Amino acid sequence: MGGAAIGIDVGGTKIAGGVVDGHGRVLTREQVPSPVGDAEEIVAAILDVITRLDADGEALPVGVGAAGLIDLDGQVRYAPNLSWRDVPLRALLERSLGRAVAVENDGNAATWAEFVVGGAIDARKSAVMLTLGTGVGGGLVLEERLLRGAHGLGAELGHMVIAEGGRRCNCGNLGCLEAYASGNAIGSLAVEWRERGEIPDGSPLDVDGVSGPTVARAAADGDPTATAVLGEIGRWLGVGMASIANAVDPEIIVVGGGASAAGEPLLGPAREAMAARLMGAAYRQQPGVRRAELGADAGLVGAALLARPETAGARPPQ
Repeated sequence: MGGAAIGIDVGGTKIAGGVVDGHGRVLTREQVPSPVGDAEEIVAAILDVITRLDADGEALPVGVGAAGLIDLDGQVRYAPNLSWRDVPLRALLERSLGRAVAVENDGNAATWAEFVVGGAIDARKSAVMLTLGTGVGGGLVLEERLLRGAHGLGAELGHMVIAEGGRRCNCGNLGCLEAYASGNAIGSLAVEWRERGEIPDGSPLDVDGVSGPTVARAAADGDPTATAVLGEIGRWLGVGMASIANAVDPEIIVVGGGASAAGEPLLGPAREAMAARLMGAAYRQQPGVRRAELGADAGLVGAALLARPETAGARPPQ
């Protein structure tokens, strides 16, 4: 099992783990529910998954990706979906396991996985990932390195303000990209249109509690209203992409998360909106925009790759 490592993805509802080889292939898996109310219970659940995956006693390298603000010391300063505040996650895990543990923001971990073995594998040195789920996560790879910022808290791309004074985001601010381009935003926009009487009678969106997946399915079946909803979300996504591209000039922007399953009805308008807002668009190479490839495994694969020195700062041999 040369080159293998354990990757753990800590989410708001589940803790997923796997033994991952040096090429990003998941060899074995374990999963438990997230005990979201208690930090000690979450740490215990993470250790339980690690112990199950390391049942042969090989003491494999361990990487953990978790949602929230995680500093360079591996401390979870703030994780709203897990109710963590100032939890020294790396120190707690290392004390229990007796070996080094890589702890990273889940968006960064997923971005590294897509850059090393996934949708941005053909990028030479730079890529951006945006994950569209309940919120909008993300990560930046520049000069073949994850960009973490001065304190490790960078690349919260979903909280760029793209509409000053706009919709309220879950973070409390107004006008964040997350409020306009997340999976939840798709369903919210459809609800707004229905309340304004803009959903035709008989449309699959003319139902109580319409959600993002409902919109995506209806668009895939050719419903024009659902396609229009995705088009508006895609345009806001493109506004955010343009700001990112103007700032860091990535080769590729990879879009992941559940909402990315909507495909071209979402990504096509995003490309158009980005191109319309790029400075000097006619005189530059525009970043490619494509769907992520690793799906729900991206976080745990990235965490495992970051746990091993040979894949923590470079791609493995192809």
